[in-house]
Amino acid sequence: MTIRRAAVLGSGTMGAAIAAHLANAGIPTLLLDLPTDGPDRNAIARAGLDRAAKAKPASFMDPARAAPITVGNLEDDLPKLADCDWIEEAIVEKLEVKHALWEKVEKVVGPNAIISSNSSGIPMRMQLEGRGADFRRRFCGAHFFNPPRWLHLLELIPTPETDPAVLATLQDFGDRVLGKGIVIANDVPGFVGNRVGVYAMLHAVRVQEKLGLSVEVVDALTGPILGRPKSATLRTADVTGIDVLYYVAQGLGSTTNEDFTPPAILTKLMEKKWLGEKSGQGLYKRVKDARGRSEIHALNLQTLEYAPAATVDSPELGAIAKQRSALERTKALLALEGPMGDFTRETIYEMMHFAAEKVGVVCAEPATIDNAMKWGFGWELGPFALYDGLGHQQVADAFQKLGKTVPALLQKHLAEGKPFYAPGAAASDATHLSLASYKAAHPTKIVHSTKGASLIDLGDGVLLCEYHSKANAMGDDAIATIRAALEIVPKGFAALVIGNEGQHFSAGANLAGILEMAQNKQFEALDKMISDFQGTVVALRGAPFPVVAAGFGMALGGGCETLLATDKVQAHAELYCGLVELGVGLIPAGGGTAEMLIRFTQALHPGAELFEAPKRAFELIAMGKVSASALEARNLGFLRPVDAITMNKRRLLSDAKAAALALARDYVAPTPRSIPVMGEAGLANLKYAAMSLKLAGLASDHDVWLASGLAKVLSGGTQNFRATVSEQHLLDLEREVFLECCAHPKSQERIAHMLTKGKPLRN
Repeated sequence: MTIRRAAVLGSGTMGAAIAAHLANAGIPTLLLDLPTDGPDRNAIARAGLDRAAKAKPASFMDPARAAPITVGNLEDDLPKLADCDWIEEAIVEKLEVKHALWEKVEKVVGPNAIISSNSSGIPMRMQLEGRGADFRRRFCGAHFFNPPRWLHLLELIPTPETDPAVLATLQDFGDRVLGKGIVIANDVPGFVGNRVGVYAMLHAVRVQEKLGLSVEVVDALTGPILGRPKSATLRTADVTGIDVLYYVAQGLGSTTNEDFTPPAILTKLMEKKWLGEKSGQGLYKRVKDARGRSEIHALNLQTLEYAPAATVDSPELGAIAKQRSALERTKALLALEGPMGDFTRETIYEMMHFAAEKVGVVCAEPATIDNAMKWGFGWELGPFALYDGLGHQQVADAFQKLGKTVPALLQKHLAEGKPFYAPGAAASDATHLSLASYKAAHPTKIVHSTKGASLIDLGDGVLLCEYHSKANAMGDDAIATIRAALEIVPKGFAALVIGNEGQHFSAGANLAGILEMAQNKQFEALDKMISDFQGTVVALRGAPFPVVAAGFGMALGGGCETLLATDKVQAHAELYCGLVELGVGLIPAGGGTAEMLIRFTQALHPGAELFEAPKRAFELIAMGKVSASALEARNLGFLRPVDAITMNKRRLLSDAKAAALALARDYVAPTPRSIPVMGEAGLANLKYAAMSLKLAGLASDHDVWLASGLAKVLSGGTQNFRATVSEQHLLDLEREVFLECCAHPKSQERIAHMLTKGKPLRN
């Protein structure tokens, strides 16, 4: 079965966002909702599409991706479903309304179309009442998590009558085309993610009420310190909607006979209609201070009054937060004395206990629950990864200490002496290469390793260069490891892949090292550092074998320059790529400035003005533009037509490996490049552009000074005539201007500010 065209029935927040993500994947999509009596019968669906286009975070990876969506209504346009391969329903959560819709859909849908519901609460089997055998065979639950572009989880909920081919098609399409992490859920209330995740949220609020902890403390204890999102527990409730959480809790409580009773504070918030972000206040409130700046206030659960959200100033938490591993941080929190330790023990162990009892109820395997929590709620560690990490016997002892029984599943694993996850178990899936599991299962495949980077034999003649420094910064280790790869690959490998499984591909250069050398006036050392980086970039580009970069997340500064130096980028759809050096008082000097000028010059149409190339590169770099997706990275010029996009990050390394092997079959190394430059004429025009930004109030004197240095490189120097220059000439100019920037006190101030404050200084 093949899905080439889809339809989404219902254009509310969820339906429109699902349609947007289908369009992100290049799938033409029909978006239908109720008709109106006005002149535009499709006004409701059109308004839903408009909301999706304006949504924050953005539903579309590129505004142009709205084009494959056609709006319509559920009366006039229902016959168009005959041409759709997949129909996904996302209307109101009322069974009688769904029954009425499915009755109409059954009469017009094509004979091979897959039909599914995004319902998060109504069991799939109940929706099938009154439907024929053919409809039942092609029906399956397909529950996205909101927002669909950003949350990785897609729960598929087959019924006993679902054709296995339907389930297999949705699994493949959701994984490969939509980039989703698929879990197969039983057709029970809450399925997997909400059944466990909502229970954990509600229990955390109950324990908070019992211990009298503040909103700020609870979110400090349940956010990044545990390897979970910054929104933690209570901020997540506000964003989701207090009313949504309340009604989901009521529904799950009435259908499961489990304790989903809404905590007292949620009932009070419902009474006051303080529903979170949508109503302007909930457990948090965004207010304007005396200067008109936005400020976050937190609710006092006892007085129901708001006050500026306080920073949780705890030496114990500060020390724990510095530990690199989420597991080590969790262990330290569980060992804390006092209310914060009590809260952690009561919430973590209760969540783990509940999850163990739900295996066999909500799904077949423990890993399904872990994946649902990782992909739907953003947890780094699911409950069963915690069981293995904390130790099964230690967890059993903790349960007994808290007066809990030891779940039968845990008793079984204790008796067998088996972990929930065998080392390297995930490495066998060729399309979802888990680097961590691969290394655990094949330690001898690590052929070179330093503190900041390693080289790993991926098999089939492919060597991987993995960064694993803080933020994967491009420091000495990364550069030395790439150089080692350049020597190792010709001796027994066919290709090189640069990639990793960190949060980001690379956040850029080692700014701390640059600042230290600049402040100590070690300019010879700085010159050598940038020369080494440039030499590595040139060697990568000219290597006698293909080099493919698996780019994802942030690829900034030196990280971006690494991508630009490769034969091909296999980019994850969520690639935030940019040359942002001017924001820290520098210019791109690892080949980035030269590369963008060369690319844009080579892309000029016959007869085009030569100035268009340096102008385009100047705007891109001077404004520090960063792509909001891989699609935008292509529009900006960071990705070329030859570069490819992978929707599912779990497939990225295996896709990059396949791309490298494909290139290796008949690879020919590129030759050195030269381009025409404009000299003084181009320099004068670019300086004028920089001064115009200052006159418009968009640039400071130092911005103009930096932009003038950038203009010098993009003009090819200060000769007063046009000339053809080599790539090395441009690299020499990059290095010259970079060193001038390092010596400038205001540039040093910018670097220091970024290191201490985490944001640019416009001095």
